[in-house]
Amino acid sequence: MASATGIPEVRSADAANHGRGEEEPLLGRAGDASQQEDQGLQFNFVIGTAVIAQVGIWILAATIWASVFVSPLALFSAHPLLNSAGILLTTQAILLLQPTHTPKQKKQGANIHGILNLTSILTLIAALVVIEYNKIGHGGTHFESPHAILGLITYILFFLQAIVGIAQYYTPNVFGSVENAKSIYKYHRMSGYVILILSFATIAAATQTDYNKNVLHIQLWAVVVASVITLIGVLPRIKKQKLGL
Repeated sequence: MASATGIPEVRSADAANHGRGEEEPLLGRAGDASQQEDQGLQFNFVIGTAVIAQVGIWILAATIWASVFVSPLALFSAHPLLNSAGILLTTQAILLLQPTHTPKQKKQGANIHGILNLTSILTLIAALVVIEYNKIGHGGTHFESPHAILGLITYILFFLQAIVGIAQYYTPNVFGSVENAKSIYKYHRMSGYVILILSFATIAAATQTDYNKNVLHIQLWAVVVASVITLIGVLPRIKKQKLGL
C-alpha cells in the first residue's frame, strides 16, 4: 500500500522479518545494524559499522600492549595491560548487544553481554589493585593527577553500571516489578556509552603522566585517533528506540 507521499508503505511485520522492526540506527537505514533471524550472535561483532569500531579498539589495545612489552616490565606493567583489556572487552560487549531485536536474540545477547562485562570488571578490579599496591609500596600519592581522578571516577561508574545491569535483568523485582526494571534500560544504555567515552578520556590522560612520558611513550594523538575511530564505529549503531528517542 502506498503512503500519502506515493512511497510504498513497509509493513512493520515485513520489516521485522528482515531484522528491522521499528528500530533504526542513528546513521543509516533501518536494518543496517540489526541482527538477522538466521544469523548467530558472532556476526554482531562486524555488522554495519562494527568493523570500524573493531579496527579502532584493536589499534588502541595494540598500541598500549606494544608500548608495555617493548619497555622494561614491572608489576606496574599489568595496570595498563589489564585496563586496556577491560575496555576492549566492554567494547565487544556493546557491539554484541547493539544489533539484537527479537526476544530470543536479546536474551542470548544479554547473557553473553553480561559475561563479557563481568570479565571486564574483573580485569579492571585487578588493574586497580595493581596500581594501589604499587602506590602503597612506593609511598606514592593517590588520586592527584587528572588521569588518576578520571580513572577513579571511571572505575566507580563501571562498578555501578555492572550492579544496575545485573539487577535490572536478573533480579528485576528489586525495582518493584519487571516493567519498572525495563523502564530504566534506556538509562543503562546511555550511561554505558558515556562510560565508554570517559574510558577513552582516561586513557588519553594517562599519556600525560610522568610514567608514560619517561617509560611507555604512548602518544596522545595515537590514543585520540584510535578512540575516535572506535566511536565512529560504535555510535552510529545506536538504536534510537532503545534510547527512547
